[in-house]
This record gives sequence, structure tokens and C-alpha cells, in this order.
Amino acid sequence: MSSKNRLTEAAYQCLPGGPLDIDRAFMISFVLPIRSGKAWEVRKGDICRIIAVGRTDRLAILNIWSLHNPRERFWASRTRQLQRAHVSVYDRLWSTLPYLRPLVTISGDSLKDYGVDGSGIDAEGGRVHDLLGTRCDPYVNRMLTGEDNDYHCHSNLTRAVAPYGLTEFDVHDVLNTCPAKKGDYFEFIAETDILCALSTCPGGDLSKAMWGEGATEATTADPTLECCRPLGVEVYRLPDGWLTERGWKEAMPNGRAYKGGHALKEVLFASTGKS
Repeated sequence: MSSKNRLTEAAYQCLPGGPLDIDRAFMISFVLPIRSGKAWEVRKGDICRIIAVGRTDRLAILNIWSLHNPRERFWASRTRQLQRAHVSVYDRLWSTLPYLRPLVTISGDSLKDYGVDGSGIDAEGGRVHDLLGTRCDPYVNRMLTGEDNDYHCHSNLTRAVAPYGLTEFDVHDVLNTCPAKKGDYFEFIAETDILCALSTCPGGDLSKAMWGEGATEATTADPTLECCRPLGVEVYRLPDGWLTERGWKEAMPNGRAYKGGHALKEVLFASTGKS
């Protein structure tokens, strides 16, 4: 250790491969710039954390697919029915038919106690991570304004998944989160191998109007730019065997249990005669 670093470096040093030397292969991290999108893989049993790295953020505009079969993807509306409209720790994000299995389980949420009384619920009964809305898109923008604008969450997600052979037909309704402050995070464990895609919303934290009177009265041509913040993503791989030793198993599709055949052999039901 050089003398000039003695006051700032660790007092105890170890050789490469020693107990203080972190195997960085077990952690993947990146920062997603404003108004952009990125896709990444998360293997079953890995922990993924999305982090607000700016002052305020819309924390997540998130899509999820089965890595090996993109026909299986996150189903926001069914998750809302099986779990709740505003999800948090221990809730699961479920996949589409005929698979119907949890793709991820939420394992951490710094905003779980967000609310007017610290209970995690606001005055209207809402929480932070919601399944109620969808993504902004250039088609609605064109319909409402008559102008083309490629910078929407739908566009960000479309560009993000293109390297994986997916298109905008694969982009689907989202997990949507706002507000958040620097350091807040949303974390989940992958219940099977998944592909995630994230958009940093072009509308930022939505503190300024994107459309309508509030937007047209703005003093700048791009009123929401100052509201946009980057997001950080970290993926952690747990030591081999750590989860299985504690009884964890990969989630299997529940649809395999259904053997009814969707009534392909038609059954004619007799009328009761009542109107």
C-alpha cells in the first residue's frame, strides 16, 4: 500500500482470492439513462434490485417474460386479481395463460411503508407499486396531438427487447411505480429464468404535465425533461445450493394441471324453457 493511501484504504489487506476479495461475477449492475430502455436476463434464484439513483424518480416501468419462451409473460390484470392492485413484499407477479405461474416474488421494497400514516397506504387507499395503468405510447400521442414522438415507454421497451428477437407485439402492460427518492429500491427474486425490460419514463416523475393545458403553458419546449432521472439495476447471484437448502424450488406452470380440453368436444345443454 502506498503511503499516500494509508489514511483512506482499508487497514487490513488480503491476497487475491482471499476472504475480503469479492467475486464480482456474482453481481451485475448498470445505470439506465433518462428516457431510455434496457433489457437484461435474470436467472432463477437470482435477486434483482431496481434503485432510484436520482433525486426523485418513477422507480419502475417494468416488463417481464420467461427467458426461454416469450409467449409467457407478466400478466398485470390477473396479478391484480390474485394479489392486489398495489403490490409489495411477498406479492408475486404472475404469468399469462396457459402457464399461470409466479415469474417473480417481491423480496424487498423500501417504499412499503409509504403513506400518510406510515402504513403504506395513502388517503385514497392506494400504495406505490401499482398494476392499474399502462405505458405511454406514440400511438395515443399521435391520436391526441397529431404529432409523432418516439420517446415513450412503449418505444423504450420496444428498442430494449429488439436484441433478444422480440418486437413491440411482445411489449405488455407494466408494473408502474411513482414516487421514489434517491436510494429507494424495489427488489424481487426470479422464480424461473426471466427476461426483464425497464423504461425510464420520458415523463419523469410526472410532476409536470405531458399533455393538455399544463403542458402547453410550460415555459420550455420540453417541460418534463427536468423531471427525468436515471435508474440503477443490480442483479445478485446467491451461492450455489443456498436456496435449495432452504426448500426453494423453481416455479412450475400451473396450467399443466388443467386437462379439460376447453370443451372442444361440444356439449349441448338442454334449455330449461324459462325466459
